[in-house]
Amino acid sequence: MSAQPVVTLVTTDLTVGGMTCAACVNRVEKKLGKLDGVTATVNLATGMARVTHPADVGPDELVATVEKAGYTAAVPAPPKAPKDAERAAADGDESDDVRAERDRLVVTALLALPVLVLSMAPALQFRNWQWLCFALTAPVAVWSSWPFHIRAVRGLRHSTATMDTLVSLGVVASFSWSAYALFFGGAGDPWMRMPFTLVPSVSDGTVHLYLEAVVAVPLFVLAGRFLEARARRGTGAALRSLARLAAKEVAVRENGAERLIRIEELRTGQVFVVRPGERVATDGEVAEGSSAVDLSLVTGETEPVEVGPGSAVVGGAVNAGGLLLVRATAVGADTQLARITRLVTDAQAGKARAQRLADTVAGLFVPVVLALAVTALGFWLGAGADAQAAVTACVAVLVVACPCALGLATPTALMAATGRGAQLGVLVTGPQALEGLQHVDAVVLDKTGTLTSGHMSVAAVTAVPDGLGRDAVLRLAGAVEQGSEHPLGRAVAAYARRELPDRQLPEVDEFHALPGRGVRGRVEGRLVEVLAPDDEVPAALADALAAAEAAARTPVTVWVDGTAEALIEIGDVVRPGSYRAVERLRRLGVRPVLATGDREAPARAVASALRIDEVHARRTPEDKAELVLDLQEQGFRVAVVGDGVNDAAALAGADLGIAMGSGTDVAIGAADVTLVRGDIEALADAILLARRTLSTIRVNLVWAFGYNVVTVPLAMVGLLNPMLAAAAMSASSVLVVANSLRLRGWQPSPTGRRPTR
Repeated sequence: MSAQPVVTLVTTDLTVGGMTCAACVNRVEKKLGKLDGVTATVNLATGMARVTHPADVGPDELVATVEKAGYTAAVPAPPKAPKDAERAAADGDESDDVRAERDRLVVTALLALPVLVLSMAPALQFRNWQWLCFALTAPVAVWSSWPFHIRAVRGLRHSTATMDTLVSLGVVASFSWSAYALFFGGAGDPWMRMPFTLVPSVSDGTVHLYLEAVVAVPLFVLAGRFLEARARRGTGAALRSLARLAAKEVAVRENGAERLIRIEELRTGQVFVVRPGERVATDGEVAEGSSAVDLSLVTGETEPVEVGPGSAVVGGAVNAGGLLLVRATAVGADTQLARITRLVTDAQAGKARAQRLADTVAGLFVPVVLALAVTALGFWLGAGADAQAAVTACVAVLVVACPCALGLATPTALMAATGRGAQLGVLVTGPQALEGLQHVDAVVLDKTGTLTSGHMSVAAVTAVPDGLGRDAVLRLAGAVEQGSEHPLGRAVAAYARRELPDRQLPEVDEFHALPGRGVRGRVEGRLVEVLAPDDEVPAALADALAAAEAAARTPVTVWVDGTAEALIEIGDVVRPGSYRAVERLRRLGVRPVLATGDREAPARAVASALRIDEVHARRTPEDKAELVLDLQEQGFRVAVVGDGVNDAAALAGADLGIAMGSGTDVAIGAADVTLVRGDIEALADAILLARRTLSTIRVNLVWAFGYNVVTVPLAMVGLLNPMLAAAAMSASSVLVVANSLRLRGWQPSPTGRRPTR
């Protein structure tokens, strides 16, 4: 039997135009899904469709399929050049279409206001006022409402109905009835007076016009969509902020001279200049100079970070101090800033499970509303009411129904949350990750590089009383260790250089490495040895030696001219934020578990310091994956936090994988969430943000469903004026978006709190 050919799947993003509600989203997804091997996720808030399809299905075929559904589609244009992007961000990125919609709204308002005032204030109704109102209403019914009519006809041509269908029918029905009443029904009498009531009632013999509904429906819908677009734009503010961080030009230093080039021309390996107050142009390594850099806008790190020769710097960080010469290590799409932007964009393309249910309901919503409107019309006519009351109920049902809020409930909240998360140093891959974070109740933590800094450093220096003194001994030890390539030696030299006032170390002569023991050399004529401790350690250093061994640190003794002067403790230190992070996780009801490939003593020491009860040491990657499975079988929803290749299997097998931003690409690729700051305290922030986001989405969906459950029956029984129905419909969408926007200003609790059951 021949093997089945392997189908290569690719992903293509499309910009889709003409979508106005969740019914449109459902229509586009279904149409694309009918192609063999094609799946699509459409986002109403961004107007984007993410399509996964076989390689032999080209973008042109996808675009044609969307157009057959009655919408416009195109493959997005390449990213703007930096100057163009900056200019677009400054002017609000207002397209010609948005400006046209704004102009249409302004003209509609100027035409509609006199009609609304005269229709609602009988005392102001002068001779032939209704004919003036009719003249002002006609352009609103035709020109202002033209986009609704066009999209409704297009949908009818494709056997579908959307929110535009409801609006168009409402306007046409109201205008047609008013025209009939004016020309044939007696409402054209010059001295005709028409009372206005908020709640429509059975006709008292006065012929009623619906001119106020004709102008109010498009006015309120246009105003609502304009405000909605402005508000939705606010949910993407974080992405635009990230775009502004990208440098436009960079000063490159070559052969001692500087020249200014565009950022696109910068190549890896080139050295560029970063002056105080300037942004670092791209990811790199400091070649010369020392300073403090502000990473708050890139990774959420609140405190400036000191950097010097050999230190890594991130593109978009602000140089807060001295002059830096930086060698570029990544450019363009390979930088951390580009990766952050890409992850946030990808996250906003997904859908939560609740939103998929809402989209499914919305696909049936408009046909059901049309059926209810016809039912209301037939019921009122059948019950003996006059045509005026029947038309009132029918138009109110058409206008008040609103699937727009259903389509916006999740994507607007997700956009705001992912943007806010990026500002806090938390990157999520999509709504599934947020849903997973909300329910996590056990977290498996790696030790090295996650809870600890991941590199050796001096933890303590104990000098012999009445000896040379701490600083003098540190200066000599650091000098002799300059010649060492051992991690312990580099840690001592770096610490000495950092601690000394002048940050300078003297030269070492007659340097010798003593394999298995340490190093020896002459510094300023004195014999200096940094050795592993032995039985000759003086009593003054015995307590420090015992403390180092208890804490699982590596001790070395410093001998000067044959006399023991100090004991230096070297270890992989716990990150300062790890203490707060573990405590906050406990307060949130999350069980911390430590799993590491390191020895038992260091693992127990770290666990004891952080008050973690469950410790698993000397764990292989397979052991970590089995531990995750064991916890899941016990009923826990498990998250794994790690930073190395050895964590990738556990990250992939967990309910939720969380990678440290300082970790390997393999770990980050296997993770659902990335903590850009390299600080696990951001994990508690991520859990809190996820819970708040999912809560906001639930409130949005409850409002979107509840609004229709309440207002549609009121409209059917004739208790809702069509004009108020239009206002309520527009307000529902704006309220959903405004509620989502609250996430932009969300601040994490400093302690967290245990969730209520």
